[in-house]
Amino acid sequence: MKRLALVLMALLCVVTTVPGTARADNPIVQTIYTADPAPLVHNGRVYLYTGHDEDGSTYFTMKEWRVWSSADLVNWTDHGSPMNVATFSWASADAWAGQAVHRNGKFYWYVPVKDRASGQMAIGVGVSTSPTGPFTDAIGRPLVRNGEIDPTVFIDDNGQAYLYWGNPNLWYVRLNADMISYSGSPTQIPLTTAGFGTRTGDTTRPTLYEEGPWVYKRNGLYYNVFAAKCCSEFIAYSTAPGPTGPWTYRGTVMPTQGGSFTNHPGIIDFNGGSYFFYHNGALPGGGGFTRSVAVEKFTYNADGTIPTINMTTAGAPQAAALDPYVRQEAETIAWGSGVETEPASEGGMNVGWIENGDHVKVKGVAFGSGATSFSARVASATSGGRIELRLDGINGPLAGTCTVPGTGGWQTWTTVTCPVNGATGTHDLYFRYTGGSGNLFNVDWWRFTAGAGGNLLINGDMEGGTTGWGASGGALSSVTAPVHAGTRALSITGRTTAWNGITQDVTAKLTNGRSHTTSVWVRSQSGTPSAKATLAVTAGGTTSYVQLTPATPVSSGGWTRLTGTAAVSWTGTLTGATFYVETTAGTDGFSIDDASFE
Repeated sequence: MKRLALVLMALLCVVTTVPGTARADNPIVQTIYTADPAPLVHNGRVYLYTGHDEDGSTYFTMKEWRVWSSADLVNWTDHGSPMNVATFSWASADAWAGQAVHRNGKFYWYVPVKDRASGQMAIGVGVSTSPTGPFTDAIGRPLVRNGEIDPTVFIDDNGQAYLYWGNPNLWYVRLNADMISYSGSPTQIPLTTAGFGTRTGDTTRPTLYEEGPWVYKRNGLYYNVFAAKCCSEFIAYSTAPGPTGPWTYRGTVMPTQGGSFTNHPGIIDFNGGSYFFYHNGALPGGGGFTRSVAVEKFTYNADGTIPTINMTTAGAPQAAALDPYVRQEAETIAWGSGVETEPASEGGMNVGWIENGDHVKVKGVAFGSGATSFSARVASATSGGRIELRLDGINGPLAGTCTVPGTGGWQTWTTVTCPVNGATGTHDLYFRYTGGSGNLFNVDWWRFTAGAGGNLLINGDMEGGTTGWGASGGALSSVTAPVHAGTRALSITGRTTAWNGITQDVTAKLTNGRSHTTSVWVRSQSGTPSAKATLAVTAGGTTSYVQLTPATPVSSGGWTRLTGTAAVSWTGTLTGATFYVETTAGTDGFSIDDASFE
């Protein structure tokens, strides 16, 4: 994909050299070929599970699955490959299209692989306590095997879960509450023309249904969105009053488009919008066996029908601005050219194979009143190079340049810092990498530091251990797992009352009458308490409390973001101000990470 990305840069240089000019953000991953998108909304993020088409494939050569996530639908974080064919000891090949679901505090990933013993395609189940894995084989054998593919999983309002799959037929089973067994036998859904449309020119398959079902429920109506008519496929859908039918064909969702003879749907609702995921062959070298995942935002018609959705190069609009004042992973990318990713020795992934002229775009970065410096975690086995910080284009205004030295190895990490000027307001941020010939350096993560009006918290990303933080009762500790980002989070245990929490003194940093925006990621250690961020302000001998964020349930199954904006004012002389995270009730232990109070 290195050469592919260089071609991308050449193709797009006309529009990226003009500051302020918008350009393509679809497909959403450019570092590898991806296929068969399966989005999952969990704790304020979209997790996207995909297949991986190998470079130069002339068949569906797929050895692993990949995971990506985003809080804004445009900047996607690469979480690498948490599951592959070898995860299933009984499988021999074919990491094809699957889907993940969250239940019982675990994530279950249903995937088709080739069963070594029978040579048939079978459905396996991976399980993990984290949406990004690693996943292990949940049962050590196929869940179901009949030679067919493309599982989709759906949990109804009454708690009953269903697994659907099939090509050329369409099957379902009722999953038990453990999600790794089922009741009864696989049942074949009748493929009638009334239910799935009429196919012409193929007497062996009278209906349009081909493969890749995606089943969900909305406003009491059940939807089955599927790849229709081969080949080339388009995306169609049917609806039903119940999870097993009877189905009624409703028409086309996405016409045949995009340079791949297959397509695969995934639909979610997120932050008040509806999103349709699909794949095409839009990247250089792309086609039916080298596909790429893309996304579009859409609005249901008033009667619940799905409008016709066309592929675009613009993709979905950004759902929320990105915060540059907390640690951001270098592999969080809206568009990349010339770079690839790999596992980092300090955890997660890093951007690598960087050569002179390569770049990464991060979209919609909210600098606010301005950044004063930039830091990045870097490594180089050669003489390094430079990171140019450009705004709104690869040749846009230069906000700063960081020099990366040789560190003695591609995974020998150091942190570099450089001053920043002119980064105010909200901009697309371009990291333009420059230097000599060959591979220059790797980047693991980055972070800006704000001037006046920026993050008032010391060590908001927790990478400095407990520095700057305290506890209002209970025991505070720095932990290496679980973390929201980076390598450390803060944990509090031994709480005896709800107001015992994690605290930081911000007395010297407040301005009377100013509004502050708070963001902090919280994870319970057990239970599902409601957490909130609060500011205790003591002035004129009186202490008042400002609720900075709404109380929000948090769980042990993943991180939940608390965020809100509140005005802070007082009368008299300010003698104390404490930022703290607490719960509304109970004494469950919890952890926090990536906190900002601006």
